[in-house]
Amino acid sequence: MSSLRWRIALTTTMVCCMVAAALGILVHNVVARQVVGEVRKEADRDLDHALGHYEYGTAHGDVNSVLDPADLPGPLRALVARGDTGSMVGSYKDKPVMWAAGPADDKALAVWIPFENTRKRLRDIDTAILASAVVAAGVVALAGLFLANRISRRLTATAAVARRISAGDLDARMDFPADGGDASQTGSRDEVRDVAHALDSMAGSLQERLEAEKRFTADVAHELRTPLTGSLAAAALLPEGRPKEMINDRLKAMHLLTEDLLEISRLDSGVERADLSRMELGRAVERAVAGTGLPASVRVVRDTEVLTDRRRLDRILANLLANAHKHGRPPVEVTVDGPVVVLRDHGPGYPAELIEHGPQRFRTGDPGRGRGHGLGLTIAAGQAAVLEIELSFANAPDGGAVTTLGLPVGRLPQGG
Repeated sequence: MSSLRWRIALTTTMVCCMVAAALGILVHNVVARQVVGEVRKEADRDLDHALGHYEYGTAHGDVNSVLDPADLPGPLRALVARGDTGSMVGSYKDKPVMWAAGPADDKALAVWIPFENTRKRLRDIDTAILASAVVAAGVVALAGLFLANRISRRLTATAAVARRISAGDLDARMDFPADGGDASQTGSRDEVRDVAHALDSMAGSLQERLEAEKRFTADVAHELRTPLTGSLAAAALLPEGRPKEMINDRLKAMHLLTEDLLEISRLDSGVERADLSRMELGRAVERAVAGTGLPASVRVVRDTEVLTDRRRLDRILANLLANAHKHGRPPVEVTVDGPVVVLRDHGPGYPAELIEHGPQRFRTGDPGRGRGHGLGLTIAAGQAAVLEIELSFANAPDGGAVTTLGLPVGRLPQGG
C-alpha cells in the first residue's frame, strides 16, 4: 500500500509539473512578446524620427542613431537593402540592443535602444514563473500525498479485515465512521467506503450462512441421537443372524456419524478447552497408534517434551490413521522428530483442493481416495486448532499423502 501511496503522489506531482510547465511556457511567450513589442515600438518611433531629421538634414541628438553601422545584424541589413525597414535584437559594442534600421541614400540608417534591462526583466519574470511552478508542484504533491495516504490507510484497513475474515474471524468489520457525510445527501461517492461496506455485507452474509450450517449440524445430530440409541437397543433384541449383523453394522455407522457431527458442533461453538499436561511426544504417539489397532510403523528420530492434551492428540492421530487406511494404501508410517509428527501413506495422495483449502465436511475430494463423509479430517483439524497444533497436508514426491503436525513446546494454547 505504501507503493500505491507514493505512486498516487508522484502521478499527481507529475501532472502538476506538466500543467505548470505548459502554463509557464505560455505566460513566458505572452509576456516576452508584450515586453519586446514595447521596445520594438519605441525603436520604430526613434527610427521614424531619425529618418525625418536625416531627410531634412537637421540634427537629431535625442536618439541613438548610426549610419551604416558595422554591428547591424545581417538579416536587418539585407532587409534595408531591399528598401524596407525593420527591427531586431542584436549587439552594439558588445552590449545587447534593439536595432531598428531603414534606407537612407543607399545606406542603412539605424537606431538602437539598450536591451539589457529588458533581458533582465524577462529573466526575472521567468524566475518568478519557475518559483511559482515549484511552489505549486510542492503544494499539490503534499496534498496528493495526504489524500493518497488517507486512501492507502483505508485500503490497508480493508485488506486487514479481509485477512481476518479469511482466517475465520467472521466478526471482523470495517465500520468506517461517517466522517464525510452521507454520500446520498452530498451527491458525492466514496468508492473505498463502498468496498468496505461490500466487505462488511459479505462477512455478515457469510457469518449468517455458517451459523445456520452450524445450527443445522448440531440440531440434526441431537435429533438423531435419541432414535439411534433406541434403534440400537431394539436391534439387540433381534434374533441372531445375518440380518441382525447388517442392521447393527448400519446403525453403528450412523451412530458414529452422529457422534462426529456432535463433536464438530462443539468445535464450531468454540466451547472446547484443552486439558494440558507435559508428556514425551514419542511415547505418546506410540501409545496412540497402538490404541487404534491399525497397522502402522512408528519411528522416533528425536523425542521431546510437549505441552498438550493427550485425549485430543489421540483423537487426531486416530482420525489421521483411519483416513490413511481408508483412502490410502499401506504401509502407513509415522515419524516423530522433535515437536513434529509426520504421517504418510502410499496411496493416491490428497486431492489438490484439500491441500489448498484444507478439509471440508461431507467432501472427500478425489474419488480415487475412496468414499466417506469427510468428517474425520475435519475433526482432526478442529481438535488441532484447539491445541494450536499446526496441521498441514501435502503429497510425497514419490506418491502418498503426507500429514504434518507441529506441536507447541512449552507454551499454553489460547483458551487453554
